[in-house]
Amino acid sequence: MPETFDLTTAVYAKTDIGQQEIQTRSLGLTPLVRRILVLVDGKKSGSELAAFVAGIGDIEEILKQLLAHGCVEAQARKAVAAPAPAALAAQAAPAAQDAASADVPGLPPAESRTAKDNEMARNFMINSVNSIIGQNTRISLVNDIFHAQTTEQLRTVYHAWATSMSGHGMGAKRLPELREKLFKVL
Repeated sequence: MPETFDLTTAVYAKTDIGQQEIQTRSLGLTPLVRRILVLVDGKKSGSELAAFVAGIGDIEEILKQLLAHGCVEAQARKAVAAPAPAALAAQAAPAAQDAASADVPGLPPAESRTAKDNEMARNFMINSVNSIIGQNTRISLVNDIFHAQTTEQLRTVYHAWATSMSGHGMGAKRLPELREKLFKVL
């Protein structure tokens, strides 16, 4: 591996050894390292995977372990072609249908929120799920929150976040307080 190789910008895919490790658990990986192995999909970069270990682990060390075991390999990121106007129109139609699910009473218009507000809301939701519910129990919810880029998308995933919080004892107790803090940026 060249010295200039940047672990966080590379995109990772599972190798045959990685696929086998998920089935057999024969390498004795720690739960956190195994969690990242499960999330490796050939699309996420190291920095995207870092969101799943924020505050609890060093993504570079985890990736080094997975590379050393031969469980993952770095790939070149595939260039994404700009969508055709027809594709953009097709994407807009589902967004209009989801607008009703993105409505959260008591919030200002989505257009008034900045990219920084979205990042703060995303981080707040991910951190609250990880700290209250548990790091490994709601991976798909954390993934959905992480990939929500716009205010509308964050408001849509808010409903799943609130449902998960209300279904957990401590989350249900803290939900009014958490909701108040989140609504400042959502």
